[in-house]
Amino acid sequence: MDFGASAELITNGAQALDSSPLLFAGFGLQLSHVVAGAAVGLAIGVTGVGGGSLMTPLLLLFGYTPAVAIGTDLLYAALTKTGGVIAHHARGSIDWRVTGLLASGSLPSALLTHAALARGWLGGAVANEALLTMSLGVMLLLTAALLLARSRLQSNAIQGRPSAIIGTLQANKPAATVIMGGVLGVCVTLSSVGAGAFAAAILMTIYADSPSARIVGTDIAHAVPLTLLAGVGYAAAGQVDYELLLGLLVGSLPAIQLGSRIAYRINERVLRGILTLLLGCLGAGYLLSGAL
Repeated sequence: MDFGASAELITNGAQALDSSPLLFAGFGLQLSHVVAGAAVGLAIGVTGVGGGSLMTPLLLLFGYTPAVAIGTDLLYAALTKTGGVIAHHARGSIDWRVTGLLASGSLPSALLTHAALARGWLGGAVANEALLTMSLGVMLLLTAALLLARSRLQSNAIQGRPSAIIGTLQANKPAATVIMGGVLGVCVTLSSVGAGAFAAAILMTIYADSPSARIVGTDIAHAVPLTLLAGVGYAAAGQVDYELLLGLLVGSLPAIQLGSRIAYRINERVLRGILTLLLGCLGAGYLLSGAL
């Protein structure tokens, strides 16, 4: 995949769409941002694939720096997932104790990750940009792998296989949840990806006896504070584009609702397969570009 050519093509298309910005609440909305939000929102509504794995690569192709793309997407995720938390709480499908355990690991690790980036502990600006790009590549590849192996992972977790790993995790659920929350905090802060599919896979493995709806609800309830805190860290560094954020929200919020209504008319398995292939290709591309 020629990322340079793809980025130039998408950037030129975006500039053509944005020749006449729309005004909304005093902000100049770019039509390309609204369209991008609608496209990602539709995919989320139909497949349930997390927005970070789709939105951040798209923003990079638009020409945004990794930090701005990740920071803006994190706040986008926090805002779009809030409605889901309210709905799941009303249905009683959130385990708030597990949410708290995850957050007790993820929120401090997100803060520490931001401190490491800000103080240059991980290198200078160029090194940070390469790290963010590589982290995105790794998390996209992991998300693609999880989409492929989701059913088998769930089956193995229920059956306790492999017993040495699953047995240890399930015998030490609180500690395992906090530790895995810490891993999530680092991954999500560096890439904006992982608060959805990766977190759900962790919960599915540790809490194999929990209903799927409770896994999803708990996952979303934890994702909101994590993505909000991580996004605020980027905002404090001036690495969030608020007009871009508003444009994405204007496009995606109605599209998510539309996607959820038409999902039964679309072959989700085929679409999920296409998305898995796309995420795998993008992940490999960003991993290589960050390493070079």
